[in-house]
Amino acid sequence: MRRPHSPIYLPRQMMALGPMAFRMRIASQRLGLRISGTNNAGANVNTVYSRAISSSALTIERTTSDDRFNNKPPNDELKFGVTLSDHMLECEWTASASWGAPRITPTHDLKLSPAASSLHYGLQCFEGMKAYKSSDGSLRLFRPDLNMKRLATSMERLQMHGYSFDGDELLECIKELVRMDERWVPDQEGYSLYLRPTVVATHPFLGLAAPESMLLYCITSPVGPYYKSGFAPVRLTADTDFVRAWPGGTGNVKIGGNYSPTMRAGAIANKHGYDQVLWTFGANDEATEVGSMNFFIFLDSKTPGGRKELVTAPLDGTILPGVTRQSILDLARSWDEFDVVERFPTMPEIRDAAQEGRLIEAFGAGTAAIVSPISCIQYQGKDIDIAATGELTQRFFDELLAIQYGTQEGPEGWSVKI
Repeated sequence: MRRPHSPIYLPRQMMALGPMAFRMRIASQRLGLRISGTNNAGANVNTVYSRAISSSALTIERTTSDDRFNNKPPNDELKFGVTLSDHMLECEWTASASWGAPRITPTHDLKLSPAASSLHYGLQCFEGMKAYKSSDGSLRLFRPDLNMKRLATSMERLQMHGYSFDGDELLECIKELVRMDERWVPDQEGYSLYLRPTVVATHPFLGLAAPESMLLYCITSPVGPYYKSGFAPVRLTADTDFVRAWPGGTGNVKIGGNYSPTMRAGAIANKHGYDQVLWTFGANDEATEVGSMNFFIFLDSKTPGGRKELVTAPLDGTILPGVTRQSILDLARSWDEFDVVERFPTMPEIRDAAQEGRLIEAFGAGTAAIVSPISCIQYQGKDIDIAATGELTQRFFDELLAIQYGTQEGPEGWSVKI
């Protein structure tokens, strides 16, 4: 049963404007509310307040060809993000009409003006999600509400109007997209259908300004393990002159501009025999993230008989609020077997803990890799060896995988049947 449409809520800025003469009109059902008129000073007011994307307006055009599916590689030959499935979801936003009707169409190339501001100023953001097929054939998403909230946050950070869209409505559209391409969802554990909701500015304008037109779309891709080595441990280096994020920046949102500058550092790491970069920040070399994942360490207590400690960086505005990160913290706190602490571990602390035998294990966490064990961190020219794969790392991986595929009952709202 479809959820009833939500009511209009006027932004706080409007409530604080004082006596104003407004002429109000609804541009179109569930597309937006346009407020126009003049204020007490005689200045014109003309603002669009976006409401929601409407799943009830979704239209569907099915592909008439099986060529794409027939050319799909077998599971063990899938490469991450290379093979696209039959259909995609699209929904346009304009300053004049707000959100248009969403549509599912055969997967196709986009047509953009060479002046589109997304191509010049990085006005684009995205999400990473997965659809899983359980042993009973049901399709599932993992905590998709968190992805919808993060996408809205990313849009707001880039001054992309329309960020107040109804996440539940967009999610209904994405669910329908997955249902349409059900045959593309691998039915093998460790494999899934990767979903990439994306928003790009299509506004053909070379000036630096909030875009007046955007395209929200979602493509899907059958994938296997993110790393070719699968669940094998990875080697990191913290010896880099590059910085991933900084206070006041965009480290806490999922935008393309956070990722492209990391490629050179990653290539240098690979050249020296390391898989990824462990990003550090500040005079004390605080460990922040690893590659494009959140970073965790598991420490024994300095005090004999004291509780062990799972440590990860706090959400201070420089750290991406990963869905897997949050799930690991939630699971760990529900177990109550060790302390769960959100603080910045420093590289000297990690080095000293390893020398003292207190560094039990370390791992990265993210949607693509789920959990990735770490066996080595280079720091100041020396390798810090870490036992891998640790018992806790394996436990998180097994628990999350079981919940995602529906073989284990997780907390309410985590595994969402489509």
